[in-house]
Amino acid sequence: MALDTSHPVNSLGFAKPPSETRVVVAMSGGVDSSVVAAMLKREGYDVVGVTLQLYDHGAALAKKGACCAGIDIHDARRVAEEMGFPHYVLDYENIFREAVIDEFADSYLAGATPVPCIRCNERVKFKDLLETAKDLEADCMATGHYIQRMGDATGAELHRAADASRDQSYFLFSTTQQQLDFLRFPLGHLPSKDDTRRLAAEFGLVVADKPDSQDICFVPGGDYASVIEKLRPGAADPGDIVHADGRVLGHHDGVIHYTIGQRRGLGIGGLNEPLYVVKLDVEARKVIVGPKEMLATRTVPVREINWLGDTGLTPGIEIPLSVKVRSTRPPREAILRPTGLDTAEVDLLTPEEGVSPGQACVFYETEGTRVLGGGWIWRGD
Repeated sequence: MALDTSHPVNSLGFAKPPSETRVVVAMSGGVDSSVVAAMLKREGYDVVGVTLQLYDHGAALAKKGACCAGIDIHDARRVAEEMGFPHYVLDYENIFREAVIDEFADSYLAGATPVPCIRCNERVKFKDLLETAKDLEADCMATGHYIQRMGDATGAELHRAADASRDQSYFLFSTTQQQLDFLRFPLGHLPSKDDTRRLAAEFGLVVADKPDSQDICFVPGGDYASVIEKLRPGAADPGDIVHADGRVLGHHDGVIHYTIGQRRGLGIGGLNEPLYVVKLDVEARKVIVGPKEMLATRTVPVREINWLGDTGLTPGIEIPLSVKVRSTRPPREAILRPTGLDTAEVDLLTPEEGVSPGQACVFYETEGTRVLGGGWIWRGD
């Protein structure tokens, strides 16, 4: 289709007036997505707000500090009413349970440390919700994520947020090129979160002073183990805490209570050396502990790779880049060695501690801010 040059390109990249550009805004009820919706409405866009109900609404109403709680649905609706655009709540409970929660539980039971927020973006928000946006005849879908989408003649590129402390690229590595072409991230260029709250106050939004969500939406208080026990009764089988040299140091109430790299709360006090969880043997119900140096990992196997680079992955062709193996760590230089169409080994130039199966390994340009994709760490040795 030829580009319409009769109108200047608007802020969302379309050659037509904002009033003729429909944008679906994924609204969580928090300040970020609310500001996106208000900002686009003020610019004159045809805004439609959509909020997903992802789990039992009755249980959600009593929950604080989670991104998709019942009070958040109410807040999103109030923002839409204030700003004068339509708002819909979609029941995605079954989809969310099957696509995110069940895998989260099974991954934990297998000794992995899953990142459900990535799966939610990949399998729910940027898949089913994005298709719903297209059904609503939207030109694009906007979210409140802190990440930058930059235009390019060969397709849109994904870049880290201008505010490194708010950057959410780690959680969006699985965004495909097709999805990226349809998505917009209006907050990614802002210098700081303070600017977002300033805009919220300027718009007079009821959520202007609302605290940021801290928990995974279905894990109140960050208590993963209790959620797993509810989802998979009998999952917390007891076993031994074993030193890497074979000594039995104590007992535990379930492998699900431990994560790779954990030091506190091991229940094996009185030892002269600091010990860390270095491995979880689910089948033998053993928590293996050892000295900190045993956590150092240089080679990281990854699979289910989503690649956003300009050229494809070819086994035998090494790619120098930077990677994150945890959301809270800065990118470190590495070599990507593809072993298949969506599998590879990542050689870290400087060993990392606490690399855990189930976590994401996200790829970045060595110089610059571009996100090149990423994959899932599938074993820790």
